[in-house]
Amino acid sequence: MSLTKLPKDLPVPLDDGRSDHLYGMQWPSLKLMATNQQWVDLAQIKHYAVVYVYPMTGRPDEPLPENWDDIPGARGCTPQSCSFRDHYVALQQLNAQVFGLSAQVSAYQLEAQQRLHLPFELLSDNELRLKAELSLPTFEVANMELYKRMTLIIKQGHIVKVFYPVFPSSENAQEVIKWLHSQA
Repeated sequence: MSLTKLPKDLPVPLDDGRSDHLYGMQWPSLKLMATNQQWVDLAQIKHYAVVYVYPMTGRPDEPLPENWDDIPGARGCTPQSCSFRDHYVALQQLNAQVFGLSAQVSAYQLEAQQRLHLPFELLSDNELRLKAELSLPTFEVANMELYKRMTLIIKQGHIVKVFYPVFPSSENAQEVIKWLHSQA
């Protein structure tokens, strides 16, 4: 099983409307633990904060949850992370700070950050505080509640763009760059 390549027959996620309320919302002032063991408050970022929210990163030595590829939008966390890694310099040139965010604990995320050589931090919301604060959409699998894949762009504490659903995940960074260029 390759975590870096998307299977060709993945089900396409449909827009279920569960992100429509996010446009223009104020980002809550809450601190999330980053993989560098620092607390990050995304509401305090001065320029653009690009936050790609993903269900979970898999590990090469562990199987994914049963029927993972059958859940629309679940598969693709590693290709999405690698795409943001590969486009990181271009995003920085557009005054954007990149963060990945999931419900996984920081120690689990750190393994993925190191293995994938990600130059940005992954944020842990293992208590699902953003589900409570912003009603971010989730789904359940294998006794876990995980965030649905989306990308949020925050500027001066407000959500100014939402990409949802995100598919294929490997093209999301390019979509973000295109949108940021349109704002310049």
